[in-house]
Amino acid sequence: MGHYQRAEFGTRTWRVAMVVMLVALFSASAHAQNRMPPIPDEEMTPAQKAAVAEFRAERGEPTGPWHVIMRSPELLNRLRNVSDYLRYDSSLPPRLSEFVILITAREWTQNYEWAAHHPLALKGGLNPDIAAAVADGRRPEGMAEDEEALYEFCTALHRDGRVSDATYAKALAVFGEQGIVDMTGLSGYYTLIAMMLNTGRIPLQPGVTPGLEPFQR
Repeated sequence: MGHYQRAEFGTRTWRVAMVVMLVALFSASAHAQNRMPPIPDEEMTPAQKAAVAEFRAERGEPTGPWHVIMRSPELLNRLRNVSDYLRYDSSLPPRLSEFVILITAREWTQNYEWAAHHPLALKGGLNPDIAAAVADGRRPEGMAEDEEALYEFCTALHRDGRVSDATYAKALAVFGEQGIVDMTGLSGYYTLIAMMLNTGRIPLQPGVTPGLEPFQR
């Protein structure tokens, strides 16, 4: 290859590299952009104002996923009631209900959800090593009987879309039918929340480090 050809090849290579870099930077910027930030009160529709006022009276200031959901005010009202039951009144203790949420956040690589619920899971009594294994995509070791039954049930539900008879029977023996329904409800509800967060590209709170890396599929 002559000097001119080498120079031309080098120029083309440099241009391609610059295009790739610019595309990558643009993609990273687009990925980080918050598509659905909080709506200022003065810009809300009457229905949004009413729904948010009701939310504030019951739960305080909306955060995270609720910024997305408030775009549909009736859905905001209805989901808040579902959230209240699943978060605070289900048949599962916090150690287990938060375990379900962590499994769901991991399946969706939803760092806002993980950051919000990881400390609640540990406060509820979940072993930090179990949470760390879930974050890494590993099957946790040393789980209690109820944790193992829950992990197998929820993981199968997320990854296969169904559970085997053996997995169902194991969960039924530990939790009963209401426990199974509540586990399924938690998995489904926090899948919905993960989808809202991912769709809205809701960022982590300032200073919070992402706890999850994308799965290598």
